[in-house]
Amino acid sequence: MNIALVGHPLSGKSTLFSALTGIAAGSSGYSEKSRLGTVKVPDERLDWLGELTKAKKIIHAGLEFTDLPGLSFATAGDQQQSLKLIGAIRQADMLVLVLRAFENPAVPAYRERIDPGADFAELSSEFLFCDLEQVSKRIEKLEVQITKPTPQREHQKQELALLEQGRQSLEAERPLSEIIHTPEQAKMVSSFGFLTEKPLAVLVNVSEGQREAPPKVQTPEDVPQLALCASLESELMQLGAEERSEFMAEMGVETLAAQRLVGCCYERLGLVSFLTYTHDECRAWTVPGETPAAEAAGKIHSDMQRGFIRAEVVAFEDLKAAGSFKQAKADGKLRLESKQYLVQDGDVITFRFNV
Repeated sequence: MNIALVGHPLSGKSTLFSALTGIAAGSSGYSEKSRLGTVKVPDERLDWLGELTKAKKIIHAGLEFTDLPGLSFATAGDQQQSLKLIGAIRQADMLVLVLRAFENPAVPAYRERIDPGADFAELSSEFLFCDLEQVSKRIEKLEVQITKPTPQREHQKQELALLEQGRQSLEAERPLSEIIHTPEQAKMVSSFGFLTEKPLAVLVNVSEGQREAPPKVQTPEDVPQLALCASLESELMQLGAEERSEFMAEMGVETLAAQRLVGCCYERLGLVSFLTYTHDECRAWTVPGETPAAEAAGKIHSDMQRGFIRAEVVAFEDLKAAGSFKQAKADGKLRLESKQYLVQDGDVITFRFNV
């Protein structure tokens, strides 16, 4: 899963990216190129399992973040440059809009304003317009194609009907996510990478003094909103573990940005983690919620999915309460599940297979 950090120039995206990944930003704090980094997903359950099994290695799941250059629509030239980035944004699975709320005379403000609400409205409008343009072009093409008696004609009619609904929604300044209700519909439009159909979160980048009472941005009800000081979080990432803990306590920072944002992204993307163990390693794996066991096995290796026999499953909380796999089995908490079993968050699974 790839999550794109999107925002106006000097909104703090690159600083946030550094806070998440530990990859240092450039000297100016502004990047003209996209950067890619993987963020380890914190999971205390995995750490506990590693101690129980005395595994040599503990491998956390990861989420991929992309730091994109800032989007500016202040001039015609800026707009042309920014629209070239839309293709890269369409490839992401989720968007995090980074909005500037911090004051800093040394960092020029976009459009000479510090207004996260106005920035959100501008970015949302541009995304709506980009999707409307793409939908309109596709509708024009489909209207020609359905006049020809081809094997795809019926499917093209269904797509056309859906996109016509989409155009009406976009013209009313409503996102495409509001008209996509079924997996079949989502599959029908998946290749387009519509911006307003993607899961979205808002991150308000505040100053240290704003952390206690961060500004709120008016967003749709289903869009989660976080506030953090990216510069402070980035500084924390540069410290050693012991010094970081002390400084966090002193500054009143309970959890790092990576933990808060990763948790938010997991929820918005509908992801769950299941855990596996061997004598050598304990590992967390990320899959969409309600993934069948056989498909989850395929996440580890295609042979496991092809030769799937059964899954031995125990819920993490049951294992922790029992204290050992032997006791969990004695308590009747260790289950044998078929390939249709839907994996739950925190399942500890051993896959049996034969190829």
